[in-house]
Amino acid sequence: MNGVTRSVTGTILYTSTKPERMGQGRGREHFRMDFHADGCRTIAAHGQIDDAPSVVRDVNLRIGSDGRPKESFVRIAVGGEFRGSGWFRFANTFAECEAMTTIEGRVSQRMELDAPLAAFGNHAMVNDGFLLSLYDLSQGPGVQVFCNILLSSPDHRGATGPMLFPIDLAIEFVGRETVKVAAGRFDALHFRFTDIPGLLLEHPPYDLWCTDDGDYVLLKAAVGGYMQTAYELTAYDRTETAA
Repeated sequence: MNGVTRSVTGTILYTSTKPERMGQGRGREHFRMDFHADGCRTIAAHGQIDDAPSVVRDVNLRIGSDGRPKESFVRIAVGGEFRGSGWFRFANTFAECEAMTTIEGRVSQRMELDAPLAAFGNHAMVNDGFLLSLYDLSQGPGVQVFCNILLSSPDHRGATGPMLFPIDLAIEFVGRETVKVAAGRFDALHFRFTDIPGLLLEHPPYDLWCTDDGDYVLLKAAVGGYMQTAYELTAYDRTETAA
């Protein structure tokens, strides 16, 4: 009896959509989501971006029964060398980070919050899928803006820090679709990140599809602009376990 009621595991393939590299692999992510008997969920992922300078990232995030982030761990290596690791904790009135990086050195941060943190972005693709749960589907298609969000890095590849960085996020719900990916056919929700105020560099257009089952598992995504990358779920397994 381990307190986990079910688990979802999978693999997301990163590919290029640049004309000269169309369809070529540029990385991968292996993830695990555990749903606990107390209503919490944990999201763990190991991701690798092969494009120079390469990025290797290990993350773990605990989400409370209220859907809000409680704590997270992030470790990154860039160009084959350790860059930094950090532990994050989120209370109702503050967020804190304890980190060690090769650029900033030893870092201790504390940010006061006007309200409990809405979400935490750690740059794992599976976590981007979970961010879509912020959107109130009862309102139908449209755009909703969310404030009080923190990232582990303002870099589009998450290759700095890790440290606390505040942003806002505008999410557009396009609609429900049926999506076929390498891992199978799924009922899906189609979203877009239309604006991410606060980033040091404007984020290119970003479309995402996730499962329409309450888990918000990322099925596929496409980023335009200078990035020109695509993401696809290539392996998926869902296991029910005894609590």
